[in-house]
Amino acid sequence: MAQTLELWIAALLTFMIFSFLYKDNPFYKFAEHLFVGVSAAYWMVIGIWSTLMPNLVARLWPSSVSGFINMPEDAQPEYHFIIPAIFGILMLTRLVERISWLSRWAMAFVIGFAAGTNFTRYLQSDFVGQIYNSMYPIIVKADGGFALGATISSIVLIVGVICALIYFFFSKEHTGAFGAASRLGIWFLMVTFGAAFGYTVMARISLLTGRIQFLGSWLASIF
Repeated sequence: MAQTLELWIAALLTFMIFSFLYKDNPFYKFAEHLFVGVSAAYWMVIGIWSTLMPNLVARLWPSSVSGFINMPEDAQPEYHFIIPAIFGILMLTRLVERISWLSRWAMAFVIGFAAGTNFTRYLQSDFVGQIYNSMYPIIVKADGGFALGATISSIVLIVGVICALIYFFFSKEHTGAFGAASRLGIWFLMVTFGAAFGYTVMARISLLTGRIQFLGSWLASIF
């Protein structure tokens, strides 16, 4: 009985979401708000038990969480964790208009710390890594012979990177050969963005396929 009820609720909510294909309506808004509310509540609980409890409460009062969090028996309170607790409380002051300005201190610390610690990581992965992955030999050899396919791929990559960079070079007028390379760079950018967009669409279609298959299972349970 419980499984049948869950199946019908899921099917009705799926139809409510699909009703937006006709027009915006109260059924869609109800399903949308329910989804957002349940998601927010779920991730709030996950955040409390995966972040707040083990990283703050267990550090300050280890004996209070020994029953449901794996802690060493001789764990001692680490009172310096009071500092992040204070910053966390300051974040909540944003909900009170009169003292909301206090949250700026905590937000400034979090943003500054995240920017500083992530700078080197993003520099390595998004900047240096991209440059490294663009440096391929023009003539590719494999198994002691000439690899035609890999060579063509390498040439296309090098030409595409150079032409795309030329398109974003605004210190020189895009005329003549420079302008032709710039226009070729536009084509490379369009193909790249189109491929990324197509990948996103296919991912959404896979989600749609899953819901259609679910509705098929629901109809099979009826008939």
